[in-house]
Amino acid sequence: MNSNDVNSTATHGNGPTRADRVVLVTGAGTGIGRATARAFAAEGAHVVAVGRRAEPLDATAAGHDRIAPLVADITADGEPERIVRTVRERYGRLDVLVNNAGIVSGGPLGTLTPEAIAPLLATNLVAPVLLAQAALPSLEDAGGVIVNVSTSVGQRAWPGSSLYAATKTALELLTRSWAVELAPRGIRVVAVAPGAIDTPIGEHQGLTPERMAAVREWQLAHTPLGRIGRPEEVAWAITKLAAPAASFVTGVVLPVDGGAVVA
Repeated sequence: MNSNDVNSTATHGNGPTRADRVVLVTGAGTGIGRATARAFAAEGAHVVAVGRRAEPLDATAAGHDRIAPLVADITADGEPERIVRTVRERYGRLDVLVNNAGIVSGGPLGTLTPEAIAPLLATNLVAPVLLAQAALPSLEDAGGVIVNVSTSVGQRAWPGSSLYAATKTALELLTRSWAVELAPRGIRVVAVAPGAIDTPIGEHQGLTPERMAAVREWQLAHTPLGRIGRPEEVAWAITKLAAPAASFVTGVVLPVDGGAVVA
């Protein structure tokens, strides 16, 4: 696929159809990112799936010829610009940026160290800012959309994970602020706030099976719908908010949490 193939597709109304779009998804190797990349590809979009490891990205793309893996560390110097440049060189445009990559770490106050704080801020907050900034010209050209993936944790107290929650709450504030700031440039900014979702995030934290089971028990007790969500359910919300039909929706943070925030 070259840029001429994408640029030659027909558009309808004031912008591209879902099948014409080019979508960049970070943290696309597993969980919500993988489900989101596949959901956009199923709509016919061209998806660039970004992650740090090639093997999970290849698994995301397996059987989906519209998903192109791109190995990159979004926190490394110059990488946000390189990622966006790579997308533009390959497809000639960028319509949707999904800031999904995130890490969970930290601990209660009194145990935090600079070494623990730095990667959390770099991945969850600084990288989305720099990626959005690098993508601005492309998104303005396309009348595009930024989708930030937050967490319902950011809307309530979360002892022991306050720093993680703080980074995600900051991302929600950025969502609202950017929505106002970028509206005159034709760019929409929205966010999705997942609750308890069946992803490998606990494994990435290094939690033991026993600890993970205890976390799931607590999550179930605090989720009115009484179950753990699926990555595909979050991906559905992301694709709907990013759809051309949602062209009058901006600045919203949509919980996808089984009612946990309102309970």
